[in-house]
Amino acid sequence: MDNLRAIALMCAAMACFAVEDLVIKILAQTLPVWQIFWLLGGVGLVLFGAICRRRGLPLFGPDFLHPLVILRNLGDIVGSCGFVTALALVPLSLATAILQATPLALTAGAALFLGERVGWRRWAAVVLGLCGILIILDPTGADFRPEALFAVLGVVGLMMRDLATRRIPGRIPSHQLSFWGYCAFFVSGALLVPFDPRLVAPDATTLIAVAFGALVGAFGYWGLTAAMRLGEVSAVIPFRYTRLIFAMGLGIIVLGESPSMRTLLGAALVVVTGIYTVLRERRDARVAGC
Repeated sequence: MDNLRAIALMCAAMACFAVEDLVIKILAQTLPVWQIFWLLGGVGLVLFGAICRRRGLPLFGPDFLHPLVILRNLGDIVGSCGFVTALALVPLSLATAILQATPLALTAGAALFLGERVGWRRWAAVVLGLCGILIILDPTGADFRPEALFAVLGVVGLMMRDLATRRIPGRIPSHQLSFWGYCAFFVSGALLVPFDPRLVAPDATTLIAVAFGALVGAFGYWGLTAAMRLGEVSAVIPFRYTRLIFAMGLGIIVLGESPSMRTLLGAALVVVTGIYTVLRERRDARVAGC
């Protein structure tokens, strides 16, 4: 029963993240990307700042300068800049499909940079998943969208963030890390100002959309955390890929997108290899623990 509730929470969280991505995509039609960062990031900054203060946690302290925290925040900056820029420039379904390669990149990064043991089966899955990304991008085809490479940059940044998070000492609370992550969100916006220095005065509809997107994203974050704590990881993790289904559905229904057969084929390959990698990692961990 716990697994069923956890799976439901995970699916709800992924739906929320897909809706948040849709809001960003719509906002990018009128607002510069850096302003989206600051508007959405401002809500998250206030929210997690209030949580930290309520729990008696300092907003900044010595741990903020911990090398792994700095690396995590740098990964957040790279990942946020890459993925949000991709959302602004390419179809929602295309950007989200590429983002699904993050677990595969994390597996490769853990082996290359953290010395974790990765067997040939998982390496084969990583290679096949990367082939799926190449199918989606179609770099030699006439329909190649070089802007989609920003989504690949997003995957690299998220890999950096998650690898650093694995090694951050447990004494540093998650709420502080989240607050600092939103600080990195603000830095990301500042870095993008020179590329589009416009300042657009948001109307009431835009502010409502920002508030809605931020709250939906916060609920998604809570649902993801609750699902991981409630259910078995091997049962829950594969349902993270429902984000792609929700994103494609929203792209088709709301934005009128029509994903190509290459995108669908590549996304399917990425999802299958990603799920296999996660399940294989959990199996290897159980065997090693015996």
